[in-house]
Amino acid sequence: MTDLILFWHRRDLRISDNIGLAAACQKSQKVIGVFCLDPDILERDDIAPARVTYMMGCLQELQQRYAEAGSQLLILHQNPSQGIPTLADTLNAKAVVWNRDVEPYARTRDRTVQDALEEKGIAVESFWDQLLHAPGEIRTNSGNPYKVYTPFWKNWKDQAKAAPAESLKNGEGLTETEQDVVKKVGVMELPTAKELGFTWDNSLMLEPGEKAAKQRLEEFCDRAIDDYQHQRNLPAIDGTSRLSAALKFGAIGIRTVWQATQTAIERSRSDETRDGIQTWQQELAWREFYQHALYFFPELASGPYRDTFENFPWDNNQTLFQAWCEGRTGYPIVDAAMRQLNQTGWMHNRCRMIVASFLTKDLIINWQWGETYFMQKLYDGDLAANNGGWQWSASSGMDPKPLRIFNPASQAQKYDPDGEYIRQWLPELSSLDTKDLVTGKISSDECSSCGYPEPIVDHKKRQKEFKQRYQQQKG
Repeated sequence: MTDLILFWHRRDLRISDNIGLAAACQKSQKVIGVFCLDPDILERDDIAPARVTYMMGCLQELQQRYAEAGSQLLILHQNPSQGIPTLADTLNAKAVVWNRDVEPYARTRDRTVQDALEEKGIAVESFWDQLLHAPGEIRTNSGNPYKVYTPFWKNWKDQAKAAPAESLKNGEGLTETEQDVVKKVGVMELPTAKELGFTWDNSLMLEPGEKAAKQRLEEFCDRAIDDYQHQRNLPAIDGTSRLSAALKFGAIGIRTVWQATQTAIERSRSDETRDGIQTWQQELAWREFYQHALYFFPELASGPYRDTFENFPWDNNQTLFQAWCEGRTGYPIVDAAMRQLNQTGWMHNRCRMIVASFLTKDLIINWQWGETYFMQKLYDGDLAANNGGWQWSASSGMDPKPLRIFNPASQAQKYDPDGEYIRQWLPELSSLDTKDLVTGKISSDECSSCGYPEPIVDHKKRQKEFKQRYQQQKG
């Protein structure tokens, strides 16, 4: 009789290039997948309907992939600390295998589940899968985790990267008896996002699932990656990979992604092209830097890294915050970005920096308000990346240049010089002169006739005010 192994999926919603799943398959032909819809996550106040919709789409495809490979993906909707051990015990599983996570909640949850399994005499194995280099592999000369990105990148890029892992194939599924038994412990049909209480009627930037992610990676590496260095900051252009949601949920393996960049470098014919590809590789390293930081400094999830910001005198004006959320600040590039977020569940990375700087440095509102709002909207919302980006923009995080203030007008002039992006998301301003649009110098009469608000704050005055408060806090 073949030993049954449960593989617990979390942020690895695929059957190929999955380290933990591949390891389980080496031990047994009968590997059964399980995903637990965790109420402790789904009932939080920072869960985006678009993100749940994307996740459920990934799970739907993952179930199909399991079936094609001869096995099953089981669905639970209960606390994993009860659900996983009970299911494993019911199936007489020899072991439960999963891939580790860097987030504080996940680490606590996993310890609880592991203890419960071991009490039942069920073996546990866990692996690092979502990173090219696990926390601890990349350290400073003194053996400490990095707190600054550039030296992290220099070390990280020189380390050998693993090849993609083998896919699940020729599996053995549950017997009819086992299928009947698991229903008694809560195994259910896969619900829709709406059935879970999350409504997202708009389209998603990337179709859910492994197939769409691989196709997007292929298209990006065939085309946009060569010009990535020049186009990545232009929000009107489709110049980025848009794979962030697929990486957040593991719809594509990071080793597969890295291998594609290496293939692109090998076929490149100029230094300029290679520079573009390496720039995207640096973005992958940024992703890992933030995950390593969260792993070693879990307190980042709940507060600022820099002591200066522990008791910073934020204004936290609710009216100004609401205007920012709705994209009605009177600063066109900021409002265009916020409307893109609200309507699509995604925002261009350059724009994420612009609106984050505006919230913290112009409106003088706590970055954690913005961090939470992003997580309530983003379909690619990831704690490490979102927290890292917000702390970078707020100057409260790990950064050798702690005070950085973006001027919305100069950002728009540089990165949306023809006003294409602004016009796309602020159609009421589409007929205005481009110069007025990108500088934000729109007359009161034009604002009134377009139904567009005048600026809610004065950028020069507010950045001066922020700097004064920052210096006082440092002093």
